[in-house]
Amino acid sequence: MDILGWLKGIFSNFYKGTFFVWIIWVSFFDNNSIVNGINSYRKRVRLERDTLYFHHKISEAKKDREEVFGNDKMLEKWAREKYRMSRPDEDVYIIVDENDASLEADE
Repeated sequence: MDILGWLKGIFSNFYKGTFFVWIIWVSFFDNNSIVNGINSYRKRVRLERDTLYFHHKISEAKKDREEVFGNDKMLEKWAREKYRMSRPDEDVYIIVDENDASLEADE
Protein backbone atom coordinates (compact mmCIF):
# COMPACT_ATOMS: atom_id res chain seq x y z
CA MET A 1 0.00 0.00 0.00
CA ASP A 2 1.49 3.33 -0.95
CA ILE A 3 1.34 6.45 1.20
CA LEU A 4 -1.06 8.29 -1.11
CA GLY A 5 -3.59 5.45 -0.87
CA TRP A 6 -3.16 5.34 2.89
CA LEU A 7 -3.80 9.09 3.17
CA LYS A 8 -6.89 8.78 0.92
CA GLY A 9 -8.20 6.12 3.28
CA ILE A 10 -7.69 8.36 6.28
CA PHE A 11 -9.15 11.50 4.72
CA SER A 12 -12.13 9.66 3.16
CA ASN A 13 -13.87 9.95 6.51
CA PHE A 14 -14.10 13.44 8.04
CA TYR A 15 -13.60 12.20 11.60
CA LYS A 16 -10.59 10.06 10.75
CA GLY A 17 -8.97 12.95 8.87
CA THR A 18 -9.68 15.40 11.65
CA PHE A 19 -8.27 12.98 14.23
CA PHE A 20 -5.13 12.41 12.12
CA VAL A 21 -4.54 16.17 11.71
CA TRP A 22 -5.15 16.68 15.43
CA ILE A 23 -2.62 13.96 16.33
CA ILE A 24 0.00 15.53 14.03
CA TRP A 25 -0.72 18.99 15.48
CA VAL A 26 -0.49 17.84 19.10
CA SER A 27 2.64 15.79 18.42
CA PHE A 28 4.69 18.46 16.69
CA PHE A 29 3.17 21.97 16.76
CA ASP A 30 1.37 22.37 20.09
CA ASN A 31 2.97 23.90 23.21
CA ASN A 32 2.91 20.43 24.79
CA SER A 33 4.37 18.67 21.76
CA ILE A 34 6.79 15.75 21.77
CA VAL A 35 9.64 18.06 20.75
CA ASN A 36 8.94 20.41 23.66
CA GLY A 37 8.64 17.44 26.01
CA ILE A 38 12.08 16.16 24.97
CA ASN A 39 13.60 19.63 25.36
CA SER A 40 11.99 20.01 28.79
CA TYR A 41 13.36 16.62 29.86
CA ARG A 42 16.88 17.57 28.77
CA LYS A 43 16.63 20.90 30.58
CA ARG A 44 15.39 19.16 33.75
CA VAL A 45 18.30 16.71 33.67
CA ARG A 46 20.77 19.57 33.19
CA LEU A 47 19.21 21.55 36.05
CA GLU A 48 19.30 18.53 38.37
CA ARG A 49 22.99 18.05 37.54
CA ASP A 50 23.65 21.74 38.22
CA THR A 51 21.73 21.48 41.50
CA LEU A 52 23.95 18.62 42.65
CA TYR A 53 27.06 20.58 41.63
CA PHE A 54 25.97 23.67 43.57
CA HIS A 55 24.98 21.63 46.64
CA HIS A 56 28.49 20.18 46.58
CA LYS A 57 30.01 23.68 46.28
CA ILE A 58 27.84 24.94 49.15
CA SER A 59 28.93 22.07 51.39
CA GLU A 60 32.59 22.83 50.52
CA ALA A 61 32.06 26.50 51.38
CA LYS A 62 30.41 25.60 54.69
CA LYS A 63 33.29 23.27 55.53
CA ASP A 64 35.83 26.00 54.72
CA ARG A 65 33.89 28.51 56.80
CA GLU A 66 33.74 26.20 59.81
CA GLU A 67 37.43 25.37 59.46
CA VAL A 68 38.65 28.94 59.06
CA PHE A 69 36.50 31.32 61.06
CA GLY A 70 37.11 31.29 64.76
CA ASN A 71 40.81 30.55 64.40
CA ASP A 72 42.85 33.62 63.45
CA LYS A 73 45.90 31.59 62.42
CA MET A 74 43.81 29.45 60.04
CA LEU A 75 42.04 32.56 58.73
CA GLU A 76 45.35 34.15 57.77
CA LYS A 77 46.61 30.87 56.25
CA TRP A 78 43.38 30.45 54.29
CA ALA A 79 43.47 34.02 52.96
CA ARG A 80 47.08 33.62 51.87
CA GLU A 81 46.52 30.26 50.16
CA LYS A 82 43.09 30.76 48.65
CA TYR A 83 43.35 34.38 47.56
CA ARG A 84 47.16 34.67 47.34
CA MET A 85 47.18 37.53 49.83
CA SER A 86 50.51 38.71 51.14
CA ARG A 87 52.06 41.69 52.76
CA PRO A 88 53.64 44.17 50.32
CA ASP A 89 57.23 43.19 51.15
CA GLU A 90 56.93 39.38 51.19
CA ASP A 91 56.53 36.44 48.82
CA VAL A 92 54.17 33.56 49.60
CA TYR A 93 55.12 29.99 48.70
CA ILE A 94 52.62 27.19 49.11
CA ILE A 95 54.05 23.72 49.60
CA VAL A 96 51.75 20.88 48.60
CA ASP A 97 52.09 17.10 48.52
CA GLU A 98 51.49 14.86 45.50
CA ASN A 99 47.71 14.96 46.10
CA ASP A 100 47.77 18.76 45.77
CA ALA A 101 46.84 19.15 49.44
CA SER A 102 48.54 21.58 51.78
CA LEU A 103 51.03 20.00 54.15
CA GLU A 104 49.61 22.05 57.04
CA ALA A 105 46.01 20.90 56.52
CA ASP A 106 46.21 18.42 59.40
CA GLU A 107 46.89 21.10 62.02
